[in-house]
Amino acid sequence: MIVITGATGNVGRALVKRLVAEGQSVRGVSRDPKRAALPPDVEVNHLESEGLFDGASKLFLHVRATGDHTGTVLERARAGGVRHVVMLSSGIIREGADETHPIHLMHARAEQLVRDSGMEWTFLRPNAFSTNAFQWAPQIRQGDSVHAPFAGAVSAPIHEDDIAAVAERCLLDPGHESAVHRLTGPAATTNAGQVAAIGQALGRELTYVETPTEEAEATLFPELPRQTVRALLKSFAATVDSPPEITFEVESITGRPARTFAEWAEDHRADFAA
Repeated sequence: MIVITGATGNVGRALVKRLVAEGQSVRGVSRDPKRAALPPDVEVNHLESEGLFDGASKLFLHVRATGDHTGTVLERARAGGVRHVVMLSSGIIREGADETHPIHLMHARAEQLVRDSGMEWTFLRPNAFSTNAFQWAPQIRQGDSVHAPFAGAVSAPIHEDDIAAVAERCLLDPGHESAVHRLTGPAATTNAGQVAAIGQALGRELTYVETPTEEAEATLFPELPRQTVRALLKSFAATVDSPPEITFEVESITGRPARTFAEWAEDHRADFAA
């Protein structure tokens, strides 16, 4: 049995689908199990459910889903028989990083809790997610321009299913214990380039209109604290005209190349359609 926290998120849902296709027994964790809409063979529980780890040997840990309960979740997992934790961490954890950044703090603390848990572990550290482009979806549905800062910000965004594919192999294959996998897409692109790729997938010409950072601070990522948003905007500003890290661990682990942002845009065409 494999327990998947954040099972209804972008990566978690893709991972559940992959593991079910492999014939694995999966128990998903969701804030609202009745609305989880996971495959019928998947058990769905609350994070606080008794017996969550009964019969489980492995755990996919999504810290955004476990939050302040991460330590308790790990204690329960070990007591329930889990032997290996694959954690979705962040590429912000690297040598020379700003250790005061709230995203760094959250993931570094969680990684240490995992290390201290006594279970085997694997850390996945992706950089930019292709799904960050969903922030532009409302504007794209309504018109042919995106108004946002940092048109020239450069990243190598990764498809959520490529992260799930790596997680799948780390959960099912031996040899990933105590490993740290840094994950990126295969090529660099700017924010403006991403919007253009979405337009190509839609058969439309989209324009990226640069706006002041102050405007974005008020509206960007409404689910996050404003302090975190300000830190993210500072990070984004540093990527303007700056070559991103590009790794090829997706291919080395899964046997196939990571998908480009253009491929991601094709896969999510319906999410941006009017």
